[in-house]
Amino acid sequence: VELSCIIKSTVTPDPRIEWKKIRDGETSYVFFGNKMQGDFATRAEILSRTSLVIKNTTRMDTATYRCEVAAPADTKTIDEINIQLTVQ
Repeated sequence: VELSCIIKSTVTPDPRIEWKKIRDGETSYVFFGNKMQGDFATRAEILSRTSLVIKNTTRMDTATYRCEVAAPADTKTIDEINIQLTVQ
């Protein structure tokens, strides 16, 4: 599964990008501090700095995934997008 977080324009040379998983009211990090967290460390990767690829998805991966971008030099310094993933 590939989830994309598109950054349209930014003047910040290296914006901070984080991915979080929200399931049953609990939030956990997927990608934080430039590395994968938890069980995602062995089965997920970041492509092109903004796309999250999860391999071997299961029903346990069903959740809302939030991509947060922090760009301190931009007019809009922080933005986020929520993507609902349902694994059948």
